[in-house]
Amino acid sequence: MTNPLINSDLAPTPIEQRVWSKWHLAALWIGMSVCIPTYMLAASMIQAGMTWWQSVLTVLLGNLIVLVPMILMGHAGTKFGIPFPVLARASFGTVGAHIPAIARSLVACGWFGIQTWIGGFAIYQALGALGWINLSTDITVVPFLGITALQFLCFLAFWVLNFVIVLRGIECIKWLESWAAPFLIAMGLAMLIWAVVKVGGITQMFPEPPENPAPFWPMFFPQLTAMVGFWATLSLNIPDFTRYCKSQKDQALGQLIGLPTTMTLFSFIGIAVTSATIVIYGSAIWDPIELVGKLGSTTAVVISLIALTVATLSTNIAANVVSPANGFANISPRNISFRTGGIITCVIGILIMPWRLYNDLGDYIFTWLIGYSALLGPIAGIMICDYFLIRRMKLNSDALYDSNGVYGGIRWSTLFVLVIAVVPNLPGFINAAFKTEMFPEIYNSIYSYAWFVGITIAFVLYWLINIGKRTNG
Repeated sequence: MTNPLINSDLAPTPIEQRVWSKWHLAALWIGMSVCIPTYMLAASMIQAGMTWWQSVLTVLLGNLIVLVPMILMGHAGTKFGIPFPVLARASFGTVGAHIPAIARSLVACGWFGIQTWIGGFAIYQALGALGWINLSTDITVVPFLGITALQFLCFLAFWVLNFVIVLRGIECIKWLESWAAPFLIAMGLAMLIWAVVKVGGITQMFPEPPENPAPFWPMFFPQLTAMVGFWATLSLNIPDFTRYCKSQKDQALGQLIGLPTTMTLFSFIGIAVTSATIVIYGSAIWDPIELVGKLGSTTAVVISLIALTVATLSTNIAANVVSPANGFANISPRNISFRTGGIITCVIGILIMPWRLYNDLGDYIFTWLIGYSALLGPIAGIMICDYFLIRRMKLNSDALYDSNGVYGGIRWSTLFVLVIAVVPNLPGFINAAFKTEMFPEIYNSIYSYAWFVGITIAFVLYWLINIGKRTNG
């Protein structure tokens, strides 16, 4: 009888297929980090009142913090060759694991749709800059869609690019990330050089600090939490990638080389280039898609279009398809493969109409990032505590695929911990999401630290409940 908890995509990766080096993982992170939201990350920080250098340091610190759970969660993937949904079975149970897997998958589906819309809109803007379509006359909105037919066609064109790569599977994703990484770094540096030359030197690029700066600490912690939340998603499902690594050294060094360095560099480029646009065009242009439309040169527009497309594509596929593909496959491994899960993700990416979700990127990302970090932080705290303190890095691999084994069913105590760790952030989330003052200000302050509060409560409470159950598997 076929085991209902396993298929070829969820099974442990054979030793002979664990061929990723630290450079493959670093390339993966470069490909995921170089994207339009990263470029615009510092925009909200500066608009909140930070100076450019405070914004850069906040980005760096946030990524160094999230790197810790990233490497810890990646350990089990490399040691046992298992993806995130299977690892979650150890702490949540074979049935309970659907909760963290689906929670992570739904967040990824939202991001997939948004990134696909960004990529499609970049194509739309570039076609206008090239003179192939007239954006000023393309104002007839399709009532059901809420966008013009041309905008929807550009969205579909970019969606098809994503879909084709999903059909090719994980090896195609590895190839895409390895090829895209050096190209994206080169394009980012080219943008920086262009801005320096245009304004007449690097000293002309950075804005003067405000005369009456806003208090630093009240804005620092919410921005830091949002920065951690940016990759709180991948800090959960990083085993989906580290399962292919040769060694723990490769997975740890690869992430250290690729994540904090690239995020900080590209955020810095975003600040520098945007500051230069004040001198060049008379106003700050934070959106690189809008900037492409002002370049004038056909060659520059085409190259920029390619760069934006590759950047968005490489981020979207790795960050927003792999996790939900495995998460959906985990629901019914016999019926849903990695490719089928990826197709489901792509379809949801259209159905949610991401252009309706996407409004102001700064507001949207930072409200949403803190919001879902309040849920994903506790999941990370539970799984890290379970793997390192309770099970001491030892798992019964066979039992992870046995519904009647030691990990079978639902671990209700784990769900209790998850709920308790999420509850303190709920009032602040409601205030922020619905822009109300339903709950006192103290809850907003707690919510500013949502990821830190959630992961700490979950880690400590899970340890206290399970301290007497320490095991070797």
